[in-house]
Amino acid sequence: MKILVLNAGSSSQKSCLYDLSGPLPLLPPKPLWEAHVDWTHTPGAAEIKVKTGSGKTLQETLSTGNRPQIIGKILETLWQGETAVIADPSEVAGVGHRVVHGGSIYQQSVLIASKVKSDIAELAVFAPEHNPANLEGIEASEQFFGNIPQVATFDTAFHAQMPKTSAVYPGPYFWFEKGLQRYGFHGISHQYVSERTSTILQRDLSTLKLVTCHLGNGCSLAAIQGGKSIDTTMGFTPLEGLMMGSRSGSLDPGLVLHLIEHQGYSAEELTKVLNKESGLKGISGISADLRPVIAAMEQGNERAKLAIDLYIHSLIRGIGAMVAVLGGLDALVFTAGVGENAPSIRAAVCKGLQFLGIQLDAEQNNQSPIDLDIATPESSIRVVVVHTQEDWAIAKDCWKLIQ
Repeated sequence: MKILVLNAGSSSQKSCLYDLSGPLPLLPPKPLWEAHVDWTHTPGAAEIKVKTGSGKTLQETLSTGNRPQIIGKILETLWQGETAVIADPSEVAGVGHRVVHGGSIYQQSVLIASKVKSDIAELAVFAPEHNPANLEGIEASEQFFGNIPQVATFDTAFHAQMPKTSAVYPGPYFWFEKGLQRYGFHGISHQYVSERTSTILQRDLSTLKLVTCHLGNGCSLAAIQGGKSIDTTMGFTPLEGLMMGSRSGSLDPGLVLHLIEHQGYSAEELTKVLNKESGLKGISGISADLRPVIAAMEQGNERAKLAIDLYIHSLIRGIGAMVAVLGGLDALVFTAGVGENAPSIRAAVCKGLQFLGIQLDAEQNNQSPIDLDIATPESSIRVVVVHTQEDWAIAKDCWKLIQ
């Protein structure tokens, strides 16, 4: 059985094809085919990269901003040209989609029907940059594959059963009744890495207290107890919580009101500033990408140093809060682009948490660890680096639902 996964974002899309002919393997298999589209580098153009499990590749830039057209172009490479891995579209048995916002309606993955599509469209008011892109992928799949099963896996679902103490904002209660609450995001990643950590540590997930750190351009923490999310740093939108690549994270609401009342900011301007021009990019003035900011810091750039110091402080403060909610900690887990590939960030965070009994193995930390416990034997808390595999998690849910 071949399962296609479409993981559409606001400015990029990842896709992959898995062959799940037998029982589900314990570890993620290598995809037959992978594709990535990036709309960020050149306005009005899409950079396409496709590769197959056998090593064949395709790279090109298409001068069009028409997203459905690009998605169609990508899907055609499954059965046409050098990167073809299937004879025709009928070989695809099902398609799994990452959908960012499922609101309070969807607490698990579901087969997509017309009602699900309309709900995703209505919930776009909460995720205007993401849910419409997710719908585009669903509609493109309908066009290319016809009436085959499709599954929606929601980024908010893992956090949907958080206690009210974590979900409700302390404003008027009718806010909560109208769905204005903390939802949390990166749930597919947080759930996958918590399960993978249990396997790595050879411990029952139901016994573990974990803080999982999803650190990419977007950053969030989750407090996971017994395999369930009981708190997280992102909230009503992905803007709340930690300092991120270009997002501010949490701010005093009074500051936002001041910017509106006394600095003349519009809602549109604030949306752009807080999402696109803040965080590492805003403080350093260099980039939302951590790597050039670290390089500038090492060359003596003071604003770059301040940006890194703020980033680490935000993480330590956030992790401390998650540990307090859990009432203890068995393992600290790092994942995603920064979490997996920035040893200096992991080292600085663990140094700031040494009072908890964390002892990091410096040599292992610096050796690009993946799916590995990098704490010393003497450490009272394990430190684990996990390669997050959201696409595989989506593929598994799709396989289970279309059996």
